[in-house]
Amino acid sequence: MAARKGRGRTCETGEPMEAESSDAGTEGRAQVYLPGRGPPLREGEELVMDEEAYVLYHRAQTGAPCLSFDIVRDHLGDNRTELPLTLYLCAGTQAESAQSNRLMMLRMHNLHGTKPPPSEGSEEEEEEEDEEDEEERKPQLELAMVPHYGGINRVRVSWLGEEPVAGVWSEKGQVEVFALRRLLQAVDDPQALATFLRDEQARVKPIFAFAGHMGEGFALDWSPRVSGRLLTGDCQKNIHLWTPTDGGSWHVDQRPFVGHTRSVEDLQWSPTEDTVFASCSADASVRIWDIRAAPSKACMLTTATAHDSDVNVISWSRREPFLLSGGDDGALKIWDLRQFKSGSPVATFKQHMAPVTSVEWHPQDSGVFAASGADNQITQWDLAVERDPEAGDAETADPGLADLPQQLLFVHQGETDLKELHWHPQCPGLLVSTALSGFTVFRTISV
Repeated sequence: MAARKGRGRTCETGEPMEAESSDAGTEGRAQVYLPGRGPPLREGEELVMDEEAYVLYHRAQTGAPCLSFDIVRDHLGDNRTELPLTLYLCAGTQAESAQSNRLMMLRMHNLHGTKPPPSEGSEEEEEEEDEEDEEERKPQLELAMVPHYGGINRVRVSWLGEEPVAGVWSEKGQVEVFALRRLLQAVDDPQALATFLRDEQARVKPIFAFAGHMGEGFALDWSPRVSGRLLTGDCQKNIHLWTPTDGGSWHVDQRPFVGHTRSVEDLQWSPTEDTVFASCSADASVRIWDIRAAPSKACMLTTATAHDSDVNVISWSRREPFLLSGGDDGALKIWDLRQFKSGSPVATFKQHMAPVTSVEWHPQDSGVFAASGADNQITQWDLAVERDPEAGDAETADPGLADLPQQLLFVHQGETDLKELHWHPQCPGLLVSTALSGFTVFRTISV
């Protein structure tokens, strides 16, 4: 692996996977495996995880795979780095039959860090300690779920005052809002969980539902600035605005925002302006809107060909005037909203070899973001990184490293059919992803 430096920290590029060979000529020699760069794995080689590249790494499965999830902000405090960690996720399944789906609340706790490698001469002592320690370090998972008819395309969580709610896009063509308080209480207390499963689980219904989209969709975002304000977009190119009303309900404007010509793939409210949002579409465009205008005239700025084809996902930085987009072309693009009219991104990165499925800016570190792709890579990036001149020797030894974008910090592999990722807003550097292979919670040495 080649060392890169940015803001005083050393970052490992390449991924935590090494190719180990059983060939006689290379037996015992581990090499960094770079997906899409350098030779493919040969017969007898396999990818082995480099645990030293992780501060923390855990996996969990919940039965049917989850296409989407969100991290639930909790009351355990911000900037949590002390291990073990606890976190809460709300997720929706994509089961084989419509009636087998569930909306789930997960509490993952007792999440310890990866173990340091044994020092010389201390292996026997450490083995004894390990046996005693192993039971105490086991990760724990509590799960409360409610029936949901139809697969869940997307889940987004918000707090309305003291009430946690989930917006849920169903493959059956409607958007529902579920109250989450009882599910949170259930995963926190074994007695409450038993009561919930016995008396309440089967009776939970959404507190509000909207069926006016005329088809299914994926795009959904709660306003970070106006409590309860929601946007939903569908595969029929329409976007609807939800406004909270007195009494805990919503008024959904039946007039859609008009502009896109194909499916609306993702929506993001501005983190700094109450009335402004961004959208991206399978029509290859990214658009900026202002809800103060009539829906037919609300599109203020358009980049018509933001990507070569579908624009799948966007993320609006909370710290800089930057929008990040990922497309079917595998490209990641950074848009400076002060120059958005130019139609040109300020940066383009091409590491993913298949459609990008999720992107998100780091909630605290303004230049850092993560992305996942259908190539089963999760990449971490830092716009502030500059190439370290001392790394030249390593890159000469492995020419594949010289081709890597200098802002690429880390490539994580080992998942199957990656769908979505999120940074934990209260645990710096902690990433959670969902894939066909399940959930992964990890923090790398790079972020």
